[in-house]
Amino acid sequence: MLNVRDTGAPLSGVPELQIPGGLMLNVRDTGAPLSGVPKLQIPGGLMLNVRDTGAPLSGVPELQIPGGLMLNVRDTGAPLSGVPKLQIPGGLMLNVRDTGAPLSGVPELQIPGGLMLNVRDTGAPLSGVPKLQIPGGLMLNVRDTGAPPGVLFRDISPLLKDPVAFRALIDLLEDHVRASFPKIDLIVGLDSRGFLIGTPLAQRLGIGFVPVRKKGKLPGATECISYSLEYGKAELEVQSDAVEPGQKVVIVDDLLATGGTMRAACELLKRLKAEILECLVIIELKALKGSEKLNSIPFYSLLQYD
Repeated sequence: MLNVRDTGAPLSGVPELQIPGGLMLNVRDTGAPLSGVPKLQIPGGLMLNVRDTGAPLSGVPELQIPGGLMLNVRDTGAPLSGVPKLQIPGGLMLNVRDTGAPLSGVPELQIPGGLMLNVRDTGAPLSGVPKLQIPGGLMLNVRDTGAPPGVLFRDISPLLKDPVAFRALIDLLEDHVRASFPKIDLIVGLDSRGFLIGTPLAQRLGIGFVPVRKKGKLPGATECISYSLEYGKAELEVQSDAVEPGQKVVIVDDLLATGGTMRAACELLKRLKAEILECLVIIELKALKGSEKLNSIPFYSLLQYD
């Protein structure tokens, strides 16, 4: 458990919260104009959206941030082993849990409400601050993922920012595809993070790349399909002449959750009479059983999470 206290920072409008071990969190009111949705800015230009719900329910206290902003914090009891609590002044508790980030030394901390903390080790070893809580010497990048309530995201942005790690990722995918498929014509990438993976992979393999996009983004004649996803409905399109009948393709994306997007992409490619060799992702959320929806199409993931 970590105690967070106000150090009384002298800067106007920029209070500081100090975490034992020398970590400092600067908080300031950015004057967000959205009705009922103030924002707190963390140094580095990242934004944390805070919603004041009035805390009408018993047991849901409010944390007052200087500048009149209110942050509702709910103590859920953190019953699971390894789920630490962050203590805020006034006895409030914020539950923090490790979501199992795949990159070594880059844990992810999930705060209830769809907000994600990306934690990066700055190499400042401090004693008395356990790893996977609020680690000593770590920088906290806080941002609103835009997730609807109850929907969480696995974020590959830290991987994309690290050229060595990203190169290693493409190396692994290239090795897998070359070993699995002696003959392949195209890489098909799904909007939008599948583009980030698929284009360098296609270049490495010396083959073409085909984008499958959200509706209305492609010129010319297209094939379109509607499908359901975790938090609503969506439509995908591919250009009608993007793939010739019989061409062998591998479909790539960053993550497989419920499998709705990947299955829709497979249906689009089947309409073009492509031969789908495999669906390939970086991360698979196995508990959602998305691969079972692919109707026996071969599937490969580098990382799996329950």
